[in-house]
Amino acid sequence: MEAHPYAFDVSGPRNVSSPNWRDLINSSWKDANYKRTVIACFIQAVYLLELDRQENRTEENALSPKWWIPFKYKLAKTLIDERDGSIFGAILEWDRSAALADFILMRPSGAPRAVLALRGTLLKSPTIRRDIEDDLRFLAWESLKGSVRFNGAYEALKSIANSYGSNNICIAGHSLGAGFALQVGKALAKQGIFVETHLFNPPSVSLAMSLRNIGEKAEFVWKRFKSMLPSSGETQASSDEGAKSCSVGLKKWVPHLYVNNSDYICCYYTDPAGTEENHAEKENVDLTNGQVGAKLFVLSKGKQKFLEAHGLEQWWSDDLELQLAIQNSKLISRQLKSLYSLPAPQQTQGKPQ
Repeated sequence: MEAHPYAFDVSGPRNVSSPNWRDLINSSWKDANYKRTVIACFIQAVYLLELDRQENRTEENALSPKWWIPFKYKLAKTLIDERDGSIFGAILEWDRSAALADFILMRPSGAPRAVLALRGTLLKSPTIRRDIEDDLRFLAWESLKGSVRFNGAYEALKSIANSYGSNNICIAGHSLGAGFALQVGKALAKQGIFVETHLFNPPSVSLAMSLRNIGEKAEFVWKRFKSMLPSSGETQASSDEGAKSCSVGLKKWVPHLYVNNSDYICCYYTDPAGTEENHAEKENVDLTNGQVGAKLFVLSKGKQKFLEAHGLEQWWSDDLELQLAIQNSKLISRQLKSLYSLPAPQQTQGKPQ
């Protein structure tokens, strides 16, 4: 019988080993490439959980478990979209029993206790309507807070943060799922709960962004005009005060973004701020004091077809060469802007490990 194209043995990573007792001495999870690969596999598992559901697969022939079992994780919970009954996310937890069976006596350093993984758009008839609805929601408003998936992901992430501590978990998503992961992670960061976040091909295009760009250019002209007018020391004082109470969220919450230059959905994250925009965003630059707002990993392979450039599979390929971009991205700066001016949040890191 021919293997399914989405079977782990067929399309999964080739050179990634399963955890073993050696990880207790030198944990594979401390390697950034290993972590990226495994987390991308967990997101693939969520796509396959929904496909398994649609195609009525049983536990015996399901495709999804093979994408988490080799790494000693287990399915703890699925996130269901109440509008169509589809699975859009899952919580995967470290499987202590499976680990002990292979003489792994404790969780390797760097391995999260739990991972919340969120899939992107699935172009299948049972899911396409609600997936596209949320795609259009982001396209129109650059916000996903009105979606039932946002609320579901937010409650799930907060729950595991309370159970295991925010330092022991992470959230990850691909495409639309990355959009949800970014906004949910940011919502918790505003409360002082800083969760490791991995975003693969996050959406960067919206009508709201285009309109805002026009507005920012007008704002820049207005600020230039205002700078020629006599100013009071009061305004400066309030600006200094804002700078003092800034960027607690920025320093603590550093999402990891993985983008492909050939993917028109996420490529705008690589756009640096131009000269005018830099002035318009000057308060953001000042408030960061050189701190990195996000880690942006860029894949450049020359011209690629869209489906290849936007696909999840590329992030566990053997020949992957990533560049860590120096962060001066106008889009990231804007998306993290609301964290810059927050007062120091209460630390609620959840229960100890």
